[in-house]
Amino acid sequence: MANRTLNIGFIGNGKGTNRYHAPFSLALPDLFSIKTVYARHLGGPWAQIPGTEYTTDLDAMLADPGIDIVEVSTPISTHYDLTKQALLAGKHVVCDKAFVRTVAEAEELFALAEEKGVTVQCYQNRRFDSDYLTARMVAESGKLGRIYEIVTHYDYWRESFFQMAHEDPYHWAAGIVYGHSCHCVDQIIDWLGIPNRWHAEARQLCGAGHPEMYFDFDLYYDDVNIKATAASSYLAAIQRPSFEVYGERGTFIKVEKDQQERDLKKFYLPVGHDDFGLDTPEQYGTLRYYDEDGTFHEERVETVRSTYSAFYEALYQTVANGAPQLVKPEETIAQLRILEDATKDLT
Repeated sequence: MANRTLNIGFIGNGKGTNRYHAPFSLALPDLFSIKTVYARHLGGPWAQIPGTEYTTDLDAMLADPGIDIVEVSTPISTHYDLTKQALLAGKHVVCDKAFVRTVAEAEELFALAEEKGVTVQCYQNRRFDSDYLTARMVAESGKLGRIYEIVTHYDYWRESFFQMAHEDPYHWAAGIVYGHSCHCVDQIIDWLGIPNRWHAEARQLCGAGHPEMYFDFDLYYDDVNIKATAASSYLAAIQRPSFEVYGERGTFIKVEKDQQERDLKKFYLPVGHDDFGLDTPEQYGTLRYYDEDGTFHEERVETVRSTYSAFYEALYQTVANGAPQLVKPEETIAQLRILEDATKDLT
């Protein structure tokens, strides 16, 4: 497959495909082409992608020898079955977060991919969030000295979700743990590796029988004496900082989250917009530290420029050239252990 354009077939024609996937593969026309989009029902609010076939026949799409990669962008509860179906068809697969529900399901899919000689990985695009990459850059600069704590939040105010939760019975796929904590946990695992131990709490703020709307995970890295905390709520009218990094010499705080999602929600897409996802100076993080001479410094740190297309660049190297996949099976399995632990006692 080296040195040729790879063809993608999407399962799903909703927000995931059209907002978080397609714009970033389309930004790499020398590497990828979207050949087919499957959905049970065609139509809806999203404009069709020029040159792409739209179909309601999933079997036909999976049997198409011209499709190299299948991307599963559907509700979480369907991920296991659809990913397995695509793997059985001999396709490389990228599946939206949170991949699947359990470690056992993930292990089965990774084993099946190996048997079929293809790859499967979770779409962890937020490894390329600009706030996350900026926090890492500051930590790696050495200005903070030895890092002992990292805190990340992914807060929202979702009153509509709160109201809906009163009407709907609890379902594992509906809550914040499988819906959003997977982003934060994956960033920490990507940064620091798999934790030695953890404490995972999820709360059903509407009471038993409703989706959880709050999580607080502490991940411990005993070998480097770092605690990383990921905590978020769907009922945060004032959002907490996106990233806090604490070191022996100082602190870095980045309040604003990555700009890419906000641009996408306005249909302001990466192709044709040079300022897509770009922070303004007012959104930069603040770094305060004492240098080796004891002199105090305060700086505004320009946000790292990033794009979710970087996931697709790595995907191309994996599928076309055999490079190790970006999101490794052991990382996904470690994340799912934490998510399962957090939700095991919810009723």
